[in-house]
Amino acid sequence: MKTLMRLEVLRILRNRRYLFFTIVYPVGLFAIMSGSYGNHDLLPGIDAKTYFMVAMATFGTVGAALNTAMRISTERKAGWVRQLRLTSLPSWGYVAAKIGAAAAATLPAILAVFVLAAAQGVRLSAPTWIGLVLALWIGAFVFSALGVAIGYMAPPDGVQPIVMVFYIGMAFLGGTWFAITGTFGRIAGWTPIALYNELGRTIETGGSVNVGHMAALAGYLVVFVALASRLYQRDKQKI
Repeated sequence: MKTLMRLEVLRILRNRRYLFFTIVYPVGLFAIMSGSYGNHDLLPGIDAKTYFMVAMATFGTVGAALNTAMRISTERKAGWVRQLRLTSLPSWGYVAAKIGAAAAATLPAILAVFVLAAAQGVRLSAPTWIGLVLALWIGAFVFSALGVAIGYMAPPDGVQPIVMVFYIGMAFLGGTWFAITGTFGRIAGWTPIALYNELGRTIETGGSVNVGHMAALAGYLVVFVALASRLYQRDKQKI
């Protein structure tokens, strides 16, 4: 399983599409969005730079995680998954390796945005920076599991549009582009990316973590892992 995970990570990092959409794209968006809003506060005590630092880091992270679905669809179409099932690798090992590799590949997206944010004047203490990186990286496992699930949810040729719907839809509801307030904001606040963004903003401002919201994020992880495992088993039975 470790060997498969290592090979997966290396393959991801060599992918030019990954480098653009999970590093270059979020970093560019952060520069544009933070510059457009200037020093205005988007939320109480949170200015545009700190707001979009977390939002674009999570945007790149989720993109890197969900990209796993398209790699799985390609492997299914090429017959690579069928070959792996002939080895001694257990089903849980394959799913765990996919989720772990996808989560590992999200770290550069977080670091790239944070480096630019620091260069543009975002100032946090060393423990806060470290805590923020760790929290966002651990949270990436939620979306990595979702990416694996989507990879087995649809036919190989139909995975990409489904990924885009999930990606853009969750980003909108999660407050990636702008803060969502009011009744709709309270409802949207329970979506995965909204909870993920809240975790980052809570840490960067030194606030108290909402236990209920973090339990909900952990619940999403459990559901997505279970769904990925179930869909993998269903795909296995077709062969």
